[in-house]
Amino acid sequence: MPTKVLVPRLGEGVEEVTITKWLKQEGQSVKELEPLLEVNTDKVDTEIPSPATGVVLKLVLPEGTPAKVGAILAFIGNPGESVEALSDGGKPDGVQEPPAQVRPQPSLVSQSPMDHRDLGFISPVVAKMAAEHGIGLQLVTGTGLGGRITKNDVQAFIQKGGAGSRTTVQAAAPAVISQQGDQLIKHSTIRKSIAEHMVASKHTSPHVLTVMEADMGRVAAHRASNKGAFAKDGVNLTYTAYFVAAIAAGLKAHPLANSSWSDEGVLIHKAVNVGMATSLGEEGLIVPVIKGADGLSLLGIARAVNDLASRARAKKLQLEEVKGGTFTLTNHGVSGSLFAMPIINQPQCGILGVGAMQKRAVVLTDASGGDSIAIRPMVYLSFVFDHRILDGASADGFLAKVKETLEDWA
Repeated sequence: MPTKVLVPRLGEGVEEVTITKWLKQEGQSVKELEPLLEVNTDKVDTEIPSPATGVVLKLVLPEGTPAKVGAILAFIGNPGESVEALSDGGKPDGVQEPPAQVRPQPSLVSQSPMDHRDLGFISPVVAKMAAEHGIGLQLVTGTGLGGRITKNDVQAFIQKGGAGSRTTVQAAAPAVISQQGDQLIKHSTIRKSIAEHMVASKHTSPHVLTVMEADMGRVAAHRASNKGAFAKDGVNLTYTAYFVAAIAAGLKAHPLANSSWSDEGVLIHKAVNVGMATSLGEEGLIVPVIKGADGLSLLGIARAVNDLASRARAKKLQLEEVKGGTFTLTNHGVSGSLFAMPIINQPQCGILGVGAMQKRAVVLTDASGGDSIAIRPMVYLSFVFDHRILDGASADGFLAKVKETLEDWA
């Protein structure tokens, strides 16, 4: 009897994966535990091995298709075996498809005062449900605290046949018109995931930007003096390690910046886990997390930076290595950018953008109050924070600590 290949549970809270690549095709032989396909979840690619030795009889789902945990992906068996009676179109094993419902087509609806009401806080889950079902949230009545729209409110709206009913503003968004010679680049799984996270974040948090510049002279001198010693330990000492260490110091001094918003209150995290945005080239980016950064030496942080960055680019990260971050660093300066306004990595409180280091003329004041002009390696630190949690003074306090840590490096 053919063996079913099912979507395994790849981690806590992971309910769905996307098939990115079949490593075997129908008719090809495969050995037990040999990689059969690659799937993606949270921008991490994972290989799924074959559960048996035999021939690939049928691939149930094509590449680029999402599949829930427990869904049938393929059948492995002996040549000539039939799988038609066992195939259920990729639905989770043993789960029956509910009766099909006719979904109303999207239509324009007249504007009303509700079209312009303040929706308040919209959780990522609610935003995603609304996008998937074509719902204008202005039409949904919120039953949560202060009229907040909850997941149950959206589900109730869908059950009443409200799916597909966008507001005039949403439905009348300018259509994309292709012209001769245009090229359509299909969205990758990573690009779709990035888009969903960024849009959800802007819907969730009121973003505020504050910028300071730091004198990197002492850090540059320390790196020049210690780069060789680190190399003997097999570690490349990059500026990223210094920024992670400075962020850890800032979060310890200002715990409110190491927090997340919830309906019940602000959750201050005990662990200091710094995410490190890592470019994957044209594919997008991924954010591996340096766990317990406040308890690591500079050598330990640098080693973690090297390891996570190299495995991220080689697509060898584990799912748990991109989860659990409490704050994020993005070094947009690698491409020459001076400062930017990055988007918060939900559900974190803030993200620090680091610009390109440039030598600039600055005014220095000595202990006696005398001023002089000097050429110093300067960098802009762009801190974007959730204004529900932090106000200007508390945000500047955190950023000032990061700046102080960098400028006073010994």
